[in-house]
Amino acid sequence: MTIFRDVYGEALDDYFVHQEEKFPLMLYTSYGEEEEMPVEVFFRDADDFPELEFIALSLCDGRVLDVGAGVGSHSLYLQDKGFEVDALEISPTACHIMQQRGVQNIICQNFYQFNGQKYDTLLFLMNGVGISRDIAGFKQLLHHSKELLTEKGQLIFDSSDITYLYEDYNIKKPPYYFGEIQYQYEYKGQRGFPFKWLYLDQDKLINISHELGWVVQILYEDENDQYLVRMEPKK
Repeated sequence: MTIFRDVYGEALDDYFVHQEEKFPLMLYTSYGEEEEMPVEVFFRDADDFPELEFIALSLCDGRVLDVGAGVGSHSLYLQDKGFEVDALEISPTACHIMQQRGVQNIICQNFYQFNGQKYDTLLFLMNGVGISRDIAGFKQLLHHSKELLTEKGQLIFDSSDITYLYEDYNIKKPPYYFGEIQYQYEYKGQRGFPFKWLYLDQDKLINISHELGWVVQILYEDENDQYLVRMEPKK
């Protein structure tokens, strides 16, 4: 029986303690060779946020739920700006690090199982809606988001069109939606849990969102086919 560990959490904890990457966090993918995932990217401060993230953070309004908060970089930024922000994260290790970094309101839970509260902004950054795993999961994410939003609430996230990956690696697109990717981390020779992650091209996003009753605004696009979205349920 294969036993998987939270190697993502272990890498975060080692970096937080030592302030350097002593061992690489490797990422295995379904589209190409393994690649190194720089752990320091999760610990960025505002000076290192890209323009897309600054725009997203500037659009936050009212009470905010930072979904997939990681070690709390975006939550800390909003907290310092005076926002009431809850940091939702499924990794207990990441939640412990957030607590030590000064994040005030931490919820260690799966997004899909979290309910009972209402927010003016749901924030998913660093391709955070990827937690939906596949197209069916994204539809579920939109349904659940409606349950968590106030009457004037908004959903803010970024995603990417990853068509270029198949071109760069010269591989055939799969029979399922090409933005559904298989990942697995490895750290210090130990493999983590295999997981799926979703990247949406704009046409697919808009079609699904309109089908499910959302208004969509594409606010920003960068040179790497990454884009920022603001959405709200149709009234």
